Amino acid sequence: MPAYWIARSRITDPVEYKKYTDRVPGIFKKYGGKVLARGGKYRIMEGPETFHRFVVVEFSSFEAATKCFESPEYVEAAAFRRAGAGEVENVIVEGGEATVI
Repeated sequence: MPAYWIARSRITDPVEYKKYTDRVPGIFKKYGGKVLARGGKYRIMEGPETFHRFVVVEFSSFEAATKCFESPEYVEAAAFRRAGAGEVENVIVEGGEATVI
């Protein structure tokens, strides 16, 4: 079952953040990720306007997406933004209708 890595971000230091974004596409590809949306036009329909960049990446499974996020390559790349270049919220969600309320 596919899974989706969804990120919302606010960039505070574009030069340092670019060091992160330059590395990420290759890492996603290595782990089987397919970028569905990265940056681009958006409209916040409801909620706070904290973030201004949105990314959606599809993986073959929840496990594949998690493996990518926890990979040494991604951790190394993320260090650039985690050092103060931006604020990011990441979530990985399994596709389908598995939600139990």
